[in-house]
Amino acid sequence: MAGHFEPLPGGGAAVALDEIEISILRSLAVQLLELIGPGEGEDASEDPLARLFAEGPSEPPADPALARLFPDAYGTPGEEQDPRERAHAAEFRRYTENDLRARKREDALGVVRSLDGLSGSAGERGGVLRLAPEDCGRWLGALNDLRLTIAARLEIRGEDDSDALYRLPDEDPRKPMVMAYLWLGGLQETLVEAMTA
Repeated sequence: MAGHFEPLPGGGAAVALDEIEISILRSLAVQLLELIGPGEGEDASEDPLARLFAEGPSEPPADPALARLFPDAYGTPGEEQDPRERAHAAEFRRYTENDLRARKREDALGVVRSLDGLSGSAGERGGVLRLAPEDCGRWLGALNDLRLTIAARLEIRGEDDSDALYRLPDEDPRKPMVMAYLWLGGLQETLVEAMTA
């Protein structure tokens, strides 16, 4: 999967994707949406001020992938927090996690919608995805979230862990996930380059 983003005149980016790449990206984005969870229900307050001050969870997620997507704001990951850091992290999470979840959900939905628009054209098997400048940021966020999620599932914690994955034999069951992780990294890198060109 050698597709990479290229800058568009006037801003934005474009990438050629085949049918399989579209299917993989869409599937991963839908799985990310399922992991993040549903948004506000119909019973959500219509009052914007009430929504602004709605409290979210105060404890970090138990799922390692969600913990990677929604880390504590205080303390060092993987180390024991002192009670004061724990209290600060809980307070910060309570007032920020709902908004962060909503933004991550919107980023992933933006990816799904743009891929649906691309794959819905007259039976074509792929095509060129053109992103407006404002959509590039959404895609960049979603690509980053997808990579963080896969890294958590592969238990990648540092450079040494990711280096070992390059040497996995083809019959290793983690190999497809590693290939997706590397491919998403290439897309993410070329999107950043296209955005800064």
